[in-house]
Amino acid sequence: MPYRISITSDAERQLRHLSAREQRIVETAILARLENQPKTLSKSVKQLRANPLAEFELRVGDLRALYNVEGDEVVILIVGRKVGNTLVVEGEEFHGHQDHPTEPPGDATQPDAP
Repeated sequence: MPYRISITSDAERQLRHLSAREQRIVETAILARLENQPKTLSKSVKQLRANPLAEFELRVGDLRALYNVEGDEVVILIVGRKVGNTLVVEGEEFHGHQDHPTEPPGDATQPDAP
């Protein structure tokens, strides 16, 4: 049974922020990999650590789509690009998927004074 695929208005806007070629790549990957087995983990489908936003991540080169599976529906929530360890969404660094935001530089790396 194929899953219905829907995309939030935010994710649709984020997708349109990509080039036409990248949009086609992401759309093709979503249909090919998520329509029938969106929960089957693979090299391109990863389950994310517990966070308030999304349960799964679809990886297509450096492009990412974060999504949830709700019954028989796949809901695409975020579309962006992975740059190093950072997810960039609409040209901005995205932190909304992390359960613990990074501490300011210097706080965690400074040794305690004697």
